[in-house]
Amino acid sequence: MRYRPPEEKQEATSLRVAHEFDSHADVVLYHGDCLDLLAQIPNDFVKLVVTSPPYNLRKPYEDRLELDTYLQQQRRAIEECARSLAKDGSICWQVGNYVHNGRIIPLDVLLYPFFDRLGLRLRNRIVWHFGHGLHASRRFSGRYEVILWFTKSDDYTFNLDPVRVPQKYPSKKHYKGSKKGQLSGNPLGKNPSDMWGIPNVKANHVEKTEHPCQFPVELIERLVLSMTDEGDWVLDPFMGAGTTAIAALMHSRKAMGAEMVERYVKIAWERIRLAESGDLRVRPMDRPVYDPESGEKMAPPKTVHLGRPIYQLRLLERGAEYKASRRHA
Repeated sequence: MRYRPPEEKQEATSLRVAHEFDSHADVVLYHGDCLDLLAQIPNDFVKLVVTSPPYNLRKPYEDRLELDTYLQQQRRAIEECARSLAKDGSICWQVGNYVHNGRIIPLDVLLYPFFDRLGLRLRNRIVWHFGHGLHASRRFSGRYEVILWFTKSDDYTFNLDPVRVPQKYPSKKHYKGSKKGQLSGNPLGKNPSDMWGIPNVKANHVEKTEHPCQFPVELIERLVLSMTDEGDWVLDPFMGAGTTAIAALMHSRKAMGAEMVERYVKIAWERIRLAESGDLRVRPMDRPVYDPESGEKMAPPKTVHLGRPIYQLRLLERGAEYKASRRHA
């Protein structure tokens, strides 16, 4: 039996919610197999697919399968996601390593041919680096995973300004030529590159739930802001604790996903309710990784208010700083 939130909570929400595919909803959380949800989605419908599928490591939410069986399951999900993807859309498939008898097998290498055969174009192999994790004793401890970013065509959405990061030397100016005295870097910040240092969600992380392999919201925010526009659909076929839905909804996108474990579906719904009421706390996207030697005071967690895209205010502030610098150059 599929899980649905209590009726009184559904009536209290301002979001249009659905438990099966509904093109008029704001958020769809399907309790069941992702292939069943994907079969309901029309061709060329979603703007962004972003997910982290199970790694076949016998986590609490998955059964250990023979590697070939696991890969064929992934192939079917990838094919359906590609079919439902808009012509100007993107797929971001975030994976780590499959480990067997102490030997690691990089899943992005094994999965790449499935995307390639569908004609999808690899734009970046983004390395997500984090500082904490399991400690290895017979190899170096793993501290990164990979996001494969594919597009369906060469005409795709990519918005760089909302995800720029601070310049290393923000006050640096041209020292000669027609632009002498003007700032040499983009005042909105620099391209974040394909190496992303973002803390993973561990015990003391403000976003931690009981899900054992949870996305940080800011990781998905960067993908949502750069690869979609307001009102676009974002799909996560392996939704887990609902992080993709949070990142999409908090920036005025629509969210859809599937999850087989009832407890995680309940957690996802609860996080969405907290975000609607202004009680969900997340790590700010522009907060630097903590450095105990810097002595700097860290920014506190951010409270989510759905429909209020904070990044727009940040862009306006940076633009005003740039104009002021031009006036005083």
